[in-house]
Amino acid sequence: MTGMNRRTLLRAATLTGAAAATGLAGGLVAATSASAATTAATTAATSAAAGVNGPWLVSVGWGVLQVDPGRTTPRGLLDDGDNAKASPDGRYVAWVNTARSGDGTLEPYVAVYDRVTGQRRTLLADPFGVHYGAPTWSPDGKEIALVTGAQEDTLIAVDVATGATRVLVQGHSMRDPDWSRDGSMIVMQWRSRSEGLQLRVLEVATGTVRRLYAPQAGERINSPVFTPDSQRVVFCTTRWYPDLPVNNQSLASVRLGGTGLKQLTDEPRFYLSPVFSPDGRYCAALSIPPENEYPDGGNIIVSTSGFGEPWWVPGDEYDDSSRLDWARAI
Repeated sequence: MTGMNRRTLLRAATLTGAAAATGLAGGLVAATSASAATTAATTAATSAAAGVNGPWLVSVGWGVLQVDPGRTTPRGLLDDGDNAKASPDGRYVAWVNTARSGDGTLEPYVAVYDRVTGQRRTLLADPFGVHYGAPTWSPDGKEIALVTGAQEDTLIAVDVATGATRVLVQGHSMRDPDWSRDGSMIVMQWRSRSEGLQLRVLEVATGTVRRLYAPQAGERINSPVFTPDSQRVVFCTTRWYPDLPVNNQSLASVRLGGTGLKQLTDEPRFYLSPVFSPDGRYCAALSIPPENEYPDGGNIIVSTSGFGEPWWVPGDEYDDSSRLDWARAI
């Protein structure tokens, strides 16, 4: 099958699913609806979500793409930086840069982009060599938490209004923090000097950090994210397919107490950066379709929050992508 035919078939097979997830099913399927009554029912069923779920944001290592609801071809949103994350209300996008431009004019920064006005504001700026990790927003939209430090060993919160920072925890290597929707916790990938790689949860009010999940020997884990009810954490793991050299991951979840480990997906794939839709009804991630002729090119895979039969969002492949986010509509 040629690349063009593969994409044509994927597009035809999944546009309806993608549109439903983004709250635009009525608009996209109206032309093929059997009757006006069916169209009306579809519109009514999706009206609540229509004003909630907005575009996907795909960070591609140097810049950020936006995939609008009901569309498959991305458009450029930000032309530099990485690891974009939308604010809870959908208006702002926080992103970071840790590289240096060839002419030396671009240095590491943490910035916020306004999706309404198009304005960009720098919160932190430092000389080359300072590292900033992926940001995550507090649910009230007032702070951004991210890992920094030469050893990636300090988790800070940045006041979005003033740029003032405070240290949340430090002393161990951390990455990929995610702030719970109830505001009480931040989960992250944590490397303990004595216990190795694991997932840990920070209780924001007390500063207490506790272990959530310790992988088996040889197991790789990444990208932890809270479920919308803040009761479980979903993450990527190689636990169930240790003998496969590539595309050997599953999505899994665990309760906050560290019990109830559950495999959520039933086929080994590459997974990166799972994210729940703003309305909490869907989960998307970066992955690689089995038909993909280029193994380093990814697409977006979406499922219901119950992780039933997934569908693909066809379109451009996002080579070397680092993060997927799902913004609220504005």
